[in-house]
Amino acid sequence: MFEIDIKGKKAHLLGKQLSVGDKAPNFTVVDENLQPIELADFAGRVIVLNSIPSADMPVSNRQLVKFNQEVSLLHDAIIWSVSMDLPFALRRFCGTYGIRNVMTTSDYQYHDFGMKYGTMIEDLKILGRAVFVIDKEGIIRYAEYVKVQTELPNFNAVYEIVKKYA
Repeated sequence: MFEIDIKGKKAHLLGKQLSVGDKAPNFTVVDENLQPIELADFAGRVIVLNSIPSADMPVSNRQLVKFNQEVSLLHDAIIWSVSMDLPFALRRFCGTYGIRNVMTTSDYQYHDFGMKYGTMIEDLKILGRAVFVIDKEGIIRYAEYVKVQTELPNFNAVYEIVKKYA
């Protein structure tokens, strides 16, 4: 189990921790309209998977807004955010903050993403902050599990990897 820090308290992530070079596991989540969506639906595309605890949390909010604003740096990659937020809350958040370039989805129904990508926080049953870049062949080219959950991921590293594989 991978250990993270949430406001000075230790927590553990459930599921398999993924690494660069691993085949990206398929998963099912729901979109803002409660429709199931799978990673396999986007085969052949470069994907930035953005795992966040909740869009309503300040750091997650900044993370989503930054990816939304800097979409041009991501060379036509799909920017896909996953949280445990209910789809209705995600729709409200995206409307309030003008999020149009990030696909927001929820793992609340299946818990599939959180377990397959090792981001499920054991005691809280929400997702931990992490970012993965998946290339066109479905291989993970970047994996960052953010150890201190009040910190943002390394955006520059994400941009460089996307540029290399886009």
